[in-house]
Amino acid sequence: MPQPPLAVEPEPITADPPHAADRPLLTQSWLDLAFLHWAADPADVAPLLPAGTRPDTLHGATYVGLVAFRMHRVGWFRLPGVPYLGSFPETNVRLYSVDAHGRRGVVFRSLDASRLIPVAVGRAVFRLPYVWSRMDVRQRGVDVTYTSSRRWPGPRTARSSLAIRIGEQVEDPTELEHFLTARWGMHSAFFGRSLYLPNSHPRWPLHRAELLHCEENLVTAAGLPAPVGAPVSVLYSPGVPVRFTRPPRTPAGIPTP
Repeated sequence: MPQPPLAVEPEPITADPPHAADRPLLTQSWLDLAFLHWAADPADVAPLLPAGTRPDTLHGATYVGLVAFRMHRVGWFRLPGVPYLGSFPETNVRLYSVDAHGRRGVVFRSLDASRLIPVAVGRAVFRLPYVWSRMDVRQRGVDVTYTSSRRWPGPRTARSSLAIRIGEQVEDPTELEHFLTARWGMHSAFFGRSLYLPNSHPRWPLHRAELLHCEENLVTAAGLPAPVGAPVSVLYSPGVPVRFTRPPRTPAGIPTP
């Protein structure tokens, strides 16, 4: 599939957000994150991305991420986050994208979450591929276990079970670790239009991690080839507070694709 031309070079990958977050649309915290990544062929990823974007690559490869964590206190605008409905385990399958404006981002192929109401809102309002799942996150010392079993809308056989052992703190991220985690926006399709939603948060506190076990089929359920071999990167983070801001606008006031 031919790739859309880039009007400009992709923006630099920076450890700190390149834009201000003074007009928050959504606030939340991401806690106890496990990042698992496998290399992927850009040709396999390209058909799954929104119009106007292409796979973001590092030395010719792109990546598929399986990211498990605890969402905490999702809130609207500057209102305080909701304690119960806004706090839940989540596991997402994500891809890496860049648009014609050079903005790097992520594309979510699936987002398993354990609260039905946020799932329904995410699907209806934001057109995100949220799915309702039974989920659990448990930590014992430096070992963290994440489980997920899909309920609705399916497939009901989609599930994951993974465990990591938290290792040393990352003082100086590698080029790949920087590429996979320093992401300051999301590309999505919204009522037939491409949408870029910026986010900002403090610099990631990262730890390298040992993968103790991983049994999952969320990646193939998301329309991607099954991962081959062990992940090329396994990381853990205790988490960050996050702000999503309103989509950028053109001078005419239309959200930019």
